[in-house]
Amino acid sequence: MWYLVTLLSLSSLVNGGGVQQVPCYFIFGASLYDNGNNNALVTAAKANYPPYGIDFPRGPTAELLGFENYIPPFASASGQDILKGGNYASGSSGIRDETGQHLGARISMNQQLLNHQSTISRIVSILGDNESASKLLSKCIYTVGIGNNDYIGNYFSRFYPTRSIYTPERYAEILIQQYSQQLKTLYNYGARKVALFGVPPLGCSPSIIAMLGTNGSLCVDIVNKAIQLFNAGFKFTNTPCCEVGGNNTLTLCIPFRAPCRNRSDYVYWDAVHPTEAANVMVAGRSYVSLDPSDTYPIDIHRLAQL
Repeated sequence: MWYLVTLLSLSSLVNGGGVQQVPCYFIFGASLYDNGNNNALVTAAKANYPPYGIDFPRGPTAELLGFENYIPPFASASGQDILKGGNYASGSSGIRDETGQHLGARISMNQQLLNHQSTISRIVSILGDNESASKLLSKCIYTVGIGNNDYIGNYFSRFYPTRSIYTPERYAEILIQQYSQQLKTLYNYGARKVALFGVPPLGCSPSIIAMLGTNGSLCVDIVNKAIQLFNAGFKFTNTPCCEVGGNNTLTLCIPFRAPCRNRSDYVYWDAVHPTEAANVMVAGRSYVSLDPSDTYPIDIHRLAQL
């Protein structure tokens, strides 16, 4: 049986109390989920300096699913740690292999799947046979959150010709085709409980506003129409909490500068990524949905019980 759940946007479900609900948790995605895979890469797309991590002094965790420790990045996972899962996410990566290349090295979704294949081989070696590995993998939760950069780091970026080649409709169609094939590959690797996070309304992100302008609107309507998702619930929805300009980009925080004090009032931490408050809200509603539009057809809490 193949359980596929779609979620409203953002975040991940990553120490809290309670019983661990699934034996393992695997994460695929971009910078919203990257917990260290880009640190050793030659890229501007990394956030291993203050003020990043100000609200996570002990590191990111897998709270709602009951894991005692954080899910390790693939780059540093070792030994039997991989039996509890792994994080393959890479900042600036996308569904398309070329996405994010203007920022430097990154691990595309296709390469993340190859890394997962390598992990599966290690799991087979630890457990002793394919059947045991398959049984374990079928019980794991898999979250996939990718596609943001295929818009902000490809389609709407001046460094790529895709916008002049494809209409928004055609580009979305191509992305869906590629993404569908990648999800089929994940299924063939043994995944059965998969939660997909959608692309948020990037037209409200400070980086897109600075890049394209709003023509008098609050957000960049052309971008939000291309993505067609929503964002609400905070006082400051289109300005960053920190002063941006780090790593010679217009999107990351300037190193060691103090961020805003009232971080819970902001959607955006820097010019692209959400604050802890935004992530907590979306993670909570993804785990236990409050509205039919939050998740489809079920939330992650029910997915874990299947």
